[in-house]
Amino acid sequence: MSALMDVANKLVEHCKNGTEREALKTLYAEDAVSAEAMPMPGTDSSEIQGMQGINGKHDWWEASFDVHSFSVDGPFPHGEDRFALIFEMDTTEKSSGQRTQGREVAIYTVADGKITREEFFYGGG
Repeated sequence: MSALMDVANKLVEHCKNGTEREALKTLYAEDAVSAEAMPMPGTDSSEIQGMQGINGKHDWWEASFDVHSFSVDGPFPHGEDRFALIFEMDTTEKSSGQRTQGREVAIYTVADGKITREEFFYGGG
């Protein structure tokens, strides 16, 4: 198995097991970049750089949403350094009580056995 698919399969396993924080510790480069389709709440940038910021993004998500269901499909490799995953989720925003179902595509770039960039694509409202 290629190094790319090893990282991809490990990430999928962490997502399925609810151990995403372990994935952040073991699979991501310290200077990794996370890019959303639009700026994160309270920021004017759609990109966050570094593990401190990426962990902060996960903190925000966990504090803001109740997750009723979550699934991951993939990985779908592309070349030697990228793979995609498809996420589907059913969530309720804690502050508003609004329940939504969402689907997004995530593209991951890998170098030297670590995820260096993640990009999320999802429908706008």
